[in-house]
Amino acid sequence: MTTSVARVRALAGAELILFRRSKAMIVTALLVPLVLPFTVRSVVEDMDVQEVGLDVGQVLLPGAIGFSLMFAVYSALIGVFVGRREELVLKRLRTGELRDREILAGASLPPVVVGLVQSLVLVAGSAVLLDVKAPKAPHLAVIGLLFGLVLCAVLAAVTASFTRTVESAQVTSLPLVMVSMMGSGIVIPLELMPDRVASVCELLPLSPMITLVRGGWTGALSTYEALGAVLTALAWTVIAVFAVGRWFRWEPRH
Repeated sequence: MTTSVARVRALAGAELILFRRSKAMIVTALLVPLVLPFTVRSVVEDMDVQEVGLDVGQVLLPGAIGFSLMFAVYSALIGVFVGRREELVLKRLRTGELRDREILAGASLPPVVVGLVQSLVLVAGSAVLLDVKAPKAPHLAVIGLLFGLVLCAVLAAVTASFTRTVESAQVTSLPLVMVSMMGSGIVIPLELMPDRVASVCELLPLSPMITLVRGGWTGALSTYEALGAVLTALAWTVIAVFAVGRWFRWEPRH
């Protein structure tokens, strides 16, 4: 176990060095998720969120965390996986002691840590700037965040399987990003959607994470609703892990 952890840590350290050298990666992972929530604040303020028991902070904070996971983790990791694959790094790593899951974990660790730190910064910033109170059910927020971090990393590996170049990663990441922004409650809370639309959107990959994080702050999520969100997140994680094992490419696409 210690040897496996040491191998993952060493690979993650190497990936962190490469991350620091990429200006484009730094902008995407660090700045974009912090700026985007402010661009949608006016939209949220025009919504009747009070009618469904929410305030602006309770809408913006989970949405900001969603932005962070989509860009700092999901979008950034697609570029990492594709870049290392096309440079034959993944192929060479597989010839050594590293196992496949260790390679993927080591490559994922820096963006995942960035997403986690960003989320904590957003929580602190929201408490100061938006007067967001402490979460009423913090365990739900923690579970949602952890599921979001893991799922975004695995979904990035799935998307990388069908991405030919690092440049095209900006295009292949768009479907999930756009669908999540509009349908997972990141910008428009599910509570404001028609019931039939909301019931469908609840099944989207990132919807459980937003539901759990928002429910953690409002404390209004019932046990049944929380369990449903956890099971949906778990189902997507299992499906994504299966897809990685089935379709992930370790050698350059031709």
